[in-house]
Amino acid sequence: MASPDLFQNVAFSDVSAAAAPAAEGATAAFGVAAATGGPRLSLVKAGKPEVEPTIEIDLSDAQIYKLGPSEWLCLCGESEAKAGVEEKSFSRAIKVVLRTEAESKAFSLAFQRWKHQVISGKAGEPLENGSIIAMKSKFDTKIEASSAKMYFHYYGQLLHQQNMLQDFVRTGTYYAAVMENRSDFEGRVVVDVGAGSGILSLFAAQAGARHVYAVEASEMAEHAQRLISGNPSLGQRITVINGKVEEVELPEKADILISEPMGTLLVNERMLESYVIARDRFLAPDGKMFPTTGRIHMAPFSDEYLYVEMANKALFWQQHNFFGVDLTPLHGSAFQGYFSQPVVDAFDPRLLISPPTYHTLDFTSMKEEELYEIDIPLSFVASVGTRVHGLACWFDVLFNGSTVQRWLTTAPGSPTTHWYQLRCVLSQPLYVMAGQEITGRLHLVAHSSQSYTIYLTMSAKMWGVGAEQGGILQTSTGKLELKEPYYRLSQPQSYMLQQDQQQQQLPSLQPQGSEQQMQEGLSPGITIDQVDQECGLH
Repeated sequence: MASPDLFQNVAFSDVSAAAAPAAEGATAAFGVAAATGGPRLSLVKAGKPEVEPTIEIDLSDAQIYKLGPSEWLCLCGESEAKAGVEEKSFSRAIKVVLRTEAESKAFSLAFQRWKHQVISGKAGEPLENGSIIAMKSKFDTKIEASSAKMYFHYYGQLLHQQNMLQDFVRTGTYYAAVMENRSDFEGRVVVDVGAGSGILSLFAAQAGARHVYAVEASEMAEHAQRLISGNPSLGQRITVINGKVEEVELPEKADILISEPMGTLLVNERMLESYVIARDRFLAPDGKMFPTTGRIHMAPFSDEYLYVEMANKALFWQQHNFFGVDLTPLHGSAFQGYFSQPVVDAFDPRLLISPPTYHTLDFTSMKEEELYEIDIPLSFVASVGTRVHGLACWFDVLFNGSTVQRWLTTAPGSPTTHWYQLRCVLSQPLYVMAGQEITGRLHLVAHSSQSYTIYLTMSAKMWGVGAEQGGILQTSTGKLELKEPYYRLSQPQSYMLQQDQQQQQLPSLQPQGSEQQMQEGLSPGITIDQVDQECGLH
């Protein structure tokens, strides 16, 4: 059990009691009530032991309101029962005055932290083994506990924070966006949503923020506190809060939110929802958000190498005599399984066969529920005649500062970031001619494992004379899991003309080949046309 939070030399008075004198030099102590196991605030007059509180407040139904820089009004429910009379409930108002503004902020944070420890059941009912459980927040109701545990464990490790910090495109762009817009930060209150190592909080403090609240739900909050304490000239204006933005309370509104909520394809990990919730809970009217908007960019691509690589993985299951077992009944499922994985890597932008389009998410105005399901219509015109192997995607975000507008992009051809790009590969490619229209739909559906299921449809429309009458020649669909990508993570390969790619033969994978080649399960000297025949594409 955590030790109570103590505040010495406070003053308190019972506002709801007529002519009640103020108690000076008192102690405010947060802890657990022995009788109920619930969180409570004890206000003890000077000279009295803590076990004999003057006022004891049940935090499960209490609220506090700020009256001044160091003054708080606490409202709580009370009950009274007399012989032969039904129990009567009423509200009680307690005014608490702290010594300094810093203590006042700490008191507010302690109040909210202890308040969120509530007993499951009616007040006064003992729990089995006297246990206490946390109130279920909005985050907990939509995210599986096992997924959240793995997520917070991952980001609670310094090696993963280092990976992000060493992405100099990411970190450098955030630093530039903050420092170039000092006027947005100077003298302002900032909330860092999902603060991680606390680096963005330190940037905000460097830019002159009056105070920064660094909210971090994972164990990384402890590391962030040490890092911030190790930079005292900045750290004295930063408060680290270990908790979810859906649950914590702050003593004041924020003038600006800063966060790095982007995942693969912008939306993976569903942290954008927490960013929007933080906006609704903490941001003052006309406050700013860094980043301000995000865009998902999309374009059809042609990449014979990638397609053959993925298709060949399933050839293992075409063996008729694997230690006496015929594996072919599972070939179809294995083939589709490999194509259910979005490919994360860096690719040559010349593989795109049409100018990209984009879908905008305005973080300043959108509703959280709009991120539960994202439906994007697709429409492109092929610039060359080729085979379309799927849809390539990347994102960028805008920091709309008062002085400078700065973009952070993950586009192919731009300096590579730890997000790379993402490609949804179709198991059945489309054949298109130059000038032919490609239509379709990218449909993202959020699920409780903090990610999305991707439903992709792409169709090649009729072209040439009479094309304006419409009509679809070919359609290909795919269902992919954003949470389970194929991390290819190769650097862009040298670009080859389409006919060169089709004539290119894959290397022989006899036992003398490398271990990596053997693990790929490729057959010796198989060509793209042979893969098509194996997969029934001709």
